[in-house]
Amino acid sequence: MVKRVMVAYALWAIGGPLGLHHLYLGRDSHALLWMLTLGGFGFGWVREVIRIPAYVGEANQEADSERKRPPAVVPPPVSPVRFAGQVCVGIYFGAVALIGLNSLSFFYLIVLPLCVGSGVHLVSSVGQQTSDLQKTLTTCLLTSPIFYGSTLSPLPISLAASVTAAQHRRFRTLQTPRRTQELGPRLYKLSLAWLAFSAPLGYCIFHNTTATLYYLSDCVAALLDLFWFLPWLRSVLEYILLMPYRILCSLTGGGYYEETWRKVLEILLREYTEKEKEALKVLSLEAEASLAEITQSYRELVKTWHPDHNPGEEAEAMFIKIQEAYEVLLRRHRPSPF
Repeated sequence: MVKRVMVAYALWAIGGPLGLHHLYLGRDSHALLWMLTLGGFGFGWVREVIRIPAYVGEANQEADSERKRPPAVVPPPVSPVRFAGQVCVGIYFGAVALIGLNSLSFFYLIVLPLCVGSGVHLVSSVGQQTSDLQKTLTTCLLTSPIFYGSTLSPLPISLAASVTAAQHRRFRTLQTPRRTQELGPRLYKLSLAWLAFSAPLGYCIFHNTTATLYYLSDCVAALLDLFWFLPWLRSVLEYILLMPYRILCSLTGGGYYEETWRKVLEILLREYTEKEKEALKVLSLEAEASLAEITQSYRELVKTWHPDHNPGEEAEAMFIKIQEAYEVLLRRHRPSPF
């Protein structure tokens, strides 16, 4: 069945950020990438308005066994857009892993680099090109110990992986055209991939909302702090990062709705995590305690349980517990970078 440009444009307009037009054209890797990033964070979807005719042409030629393709020994040309996409999606996958999977053992040594490498490889496999997955993941595993424990570690890992993927890019081996394969198995594979990506993130958001919000806040603050020497650039980045929120406010009417969203955020932040509830018990505080009350209770308990005034292993353990509880609650009440 010949693919039609008008059908592709219609699907692009209706569900382009979800990759419906790529699914129609048999570009499953591209469709999955769009599902996970909502159309390449919106920018890729807009850019495709001029790319769709070329995609349709590739899909219609795929079943032609006589079509000419560059020899396998000749690598595809370097694409700055693809390279930038590899870096961004690698960072994105790494950020999702940091939010949803950071409690796993050997997270920074194994889990995080594998997630970043998967994002980079997904972008490198879009269209007729691909790269060496093994070498890309190996680069990630070798780079991750250098930046062990850093909040911004996905950035250098993604850069290293993207360089490796670009060096080992190649054209795909001609296989059975995807457009002749059953739609059901393709959707099944895409659904499994989407579930594997979103399940840990969804669990973390719904069961640890406050920690997730504060982690995102810390990541944004750390990113903005890198540009302390260029205040104007920091302001521009902050404006861009807040753009989704501003768009949401404008679409919902701004003003009243903006205030409503702020109230929703306050409600979310009132929900204490189990760790914070335990910290409140240690400091003998109620859930409504203010920062001043937390600090006052902390100072009184520190005086009581300080090892200099109350020697003994039990006192020392309690003193450490009080310190940790205060840090947990202080983190909760710390002002947002915005």
